[in-house]
Amino acid sequence: MEINNPLEVIIIGGSYAGLSAAMTLGRAMRKVLVIDSGQPCNAQTPHSHNFITHDGETPAEIVRKAKAQVLKYPTVEFLNDRVISAEKSGASFELKTESGKKLRAKKLVFATGLKDRMPDIPGFAECWGISVIHCPYCHGYEVRHQKTAMLANGNDALHFAQVLSNWTKELVLFTNGPISLDADQQAQLIKHGVSWIEAPLSHIIHQNGQLTHLVLKDGQEHAFAVMYARIPFDQHSSLPQELGCALTGQGFLEVDELQHTNIPGIYAAGDNTTMMRAVSQAVAAGMRAGAAINYDLIVESW
Repeated sequence: MEINNPLEVIIIGGSYAGLSAAMTLGRAMRKVLVIDSGQPCNAQTPHSHNFITHDGETPAEIVRKAKAQVLKYPTVEFLNDRVISAEKSGASFELKTESGKKLRAKKLVFATGLKDRMPDIPGFAECWGISVIHCPYCHGYEVRHQKTAMLANGNDALHFAQVLSNWTKELVLFTNGPISLDADQQAQLIKHGVSWIEAPLSHIIHQNGQLTHLVLKDGQEHAFAVMYARIPFDQHSSLPQELGCALTGQGFLEVDELQHTNIPGIYAAGDNTTMMRAVSQAVAAGMRAGAAINYDLIVESW
């Protein structure tokens, strides 16, 4: 494909935040290229919820519709590729892609998302996003009032129990080792009927990603159809940090209210910037980034 190079904006990541930013910029008649490698973190999630007009659709279908609408704007292009390097060059940024393309743009948007680090528990990855889930606002209604497992420990476990108690009163905490909540926190769990099991998990029994049993290393089996889990993550792309973008203490890209990073000309939006990992949040952040970029370009040429 022929790309109108140099560009005004390159958006790395073509999911919800990236496409939302592209639409905003396309409507501002900016020359934009969206680059996406086709590796979304929610690839096996069967349904997306809590996003009005799209409630219950598959994540892939939402992206398909969004991409079709965005590409109706003639100044927006899309490239299936992966950016492997990026550097500042004068007033622009120079990028190289896996396929060998060299690109230049005045502004960069990283809508690259996060990469979840799966625990070493056989069956976990196969269930992730299907019956082992992370967010009650995204998935909780569908599993409401069910006996529910939580995989967490420490302060995260207490917070998780508080939140999940809105959707079910049958909560069992699996700490996967010695519990690290203090006596007061344990008393709070007991007060609200939350029990816990400290024996480490051995593996998960499932059928095509649908959890049926949690198996402990001591041989015990516990029947559950759903489990929430808090697991660590990495930035899906290391390029922002290589360019000098700062991270928060939680590991997210640090941005202001208009999605500027600490590096002039670089913006970030979506899951890579916030613990609120939801389609609606990503779309809103992408729109803010697009509007901020357009305004910044106007001011620079005024």
